[in-house]
Amino acid sequence: MSDTPSEPTADAYFISAGSGKHHPLFPGVDLRVTAGQGIMLSVVEFQPGGVVPEHSHPHEQMGYLVSGRLEFTVSGITRILEPGDLWRIPGGVPHRVVALDGPAVALDVFHPIREDYL
Repeated sequence: MSDTPSEPTADAYFISAGSGKHHPLFPGVDLRVTAGQGIMLSVVEFQPGGVVPEHSHPHEQMGYLVSGRLEFTVSGITRILEPGDLWRIPGGVPHRVVALDGPAVALDVFHPIREDYL
């Protein structure tokens, strides 16, 4: 028996595509989440016309649009986002998202971790 702590496995560092906890969030909006010790990354997949209704949460959120187009409203300000665009939303600020013209994929990062998504 060894008193030396075991080395982490590759699974502690690398997550395969399609892994993580899957959530059908709203009709036409699915997400897959992976959490670290203090942050969470979610891959959000929108079907055409998929809507995340206006909501807020105490978590800070930042995101990156990978593909597609999104109509994003944050605190009453609306913008059409294209691939490569980013957003930042402080905790408690209302926001809403609609997928336009086809499917879309976005990455969202939350701090602290959203326990409701685990």
